[in-house]
Amino acid sequence: MSCDNFHNYYERLVIEEIKRTLGSPKKYNQDYFADIACVALNHLPPRYVCHAVDMLFYLSPVERKEIEDKVSKAVKDAIQFIELKRKNT
Repeated sequence: MSCDNFHNYYERLVIEEIKRTLGSPKKYNQDYFADIACVALNHLPPRYVCHAVDMLFYLSPVERKEIEDKVSKAVKDAIQFIELKRKNT
């Protein structure tokens, strides 16, 4: 059995949370989004999956909520970090 299409489960969640938090991506450049995503992802544990649907199947509602909360916090912290760095440069 092989998995040719694996990825970090958190990547899509982080991108969605950034868009939800900041609003329209047209207001910001790609580098800003990428910086936030990288900082946020570096503060989350890696969770590699072949299929995101499989991951959802095995999570309890409590685990899903914990993941959502972790992603939300990581994105908020990353935005604050990047904003602070931008102000200091």
